Amino acid sequence: MKQAIIQVDSFTNQPFKGNPAAVCVLELEQSDRWMQSVASEMNLSETAFLVKQGQSYSLRWFTPTTEVPLCGHATLASAHVLWTEGYASTGQGIDFQTKSGTLTAKYKDDWIELDFPANRSQDIPPITKLQDALGVRIKTFAYNSLGYLVEISSAEQVERLKPNFSLLSQLPISKVIVTSLAGENSQYDFDSRFFAPGLGIDEDPVTGAAHCCLAPYWRDRLHQDDFVAYQSSSRGGEIKVHYDGGDRVLLQGQAVTVMRGELL
Repeated sequence: MKQAIIQVDSFTNQPFKGNPAAVCVLELEQSDRWMQSVASEMNLSETAFLVKQGQSYSLRWFTPTTEVPLCGHATLASAHVLWTEGYASTGQGIDFQTKSGTLTAKYKDDWIELDFPANRSQDIPPITKLQDALGVRIKTFAYNSLGYLVEISSAEQVERLKPNFSLLSQLPISKVIVTSLAGENSQYDFDSRFFAPGLGIDEDPVTGAAHCCLAPYWRDRLHQDDFVAYQSSSRGGEIKVHYDGGDRVLLQGQAVTVMRGELL
């Protein structure tokens, strides 16, 4: 049976920027092995699989090597595909049933708003091997269910980072969000990058799940609820963030389709 597969660049309005994800809208459930094989074949940071269930959609995400419990950019891509390919109307929100509970997407003035769970971090003592792996002085070490979260001194340092992935892979958790305040004249509030060799991805270009961690972290420090964030990977991407201190984070991003195909 042929299955449509669509590649979307998320958290950007320009092709070949942001974070690419493949989206496969399935007529019937497929095996975990089959979905993992498709994700490995696509070799993108995430491939999303959707199956309509009543008024909502089952949604699962796979990296080239493993299934993950939460993915922002592939959820954004999934909502974009459902709306642009005629599966759903932009006048109606979309509910996704996932391993992280029910996630919702709404279309707002050419932006897609995602309602995701907040992920608070706990401060931890310095980790020498983590600092060595990143090759930069770390101001703050923290930990959350996604991985480590560290703050460094400047957005310029974030952008220039060249981690030692061999060292990073030797850590008990080889996933780390690196962040800093944005530059003085920047249009953004904070910058970040996300390195995840533990997920089979040295660097994820733009990461919604990381911003579920960054929102509480920066709210505690900047004492504001709304942010415009930039993830300064080589592709780069912009995320609008709203967090009022509760258990949910609102993320807004844009998306553009770059490829359509069929799985034979």
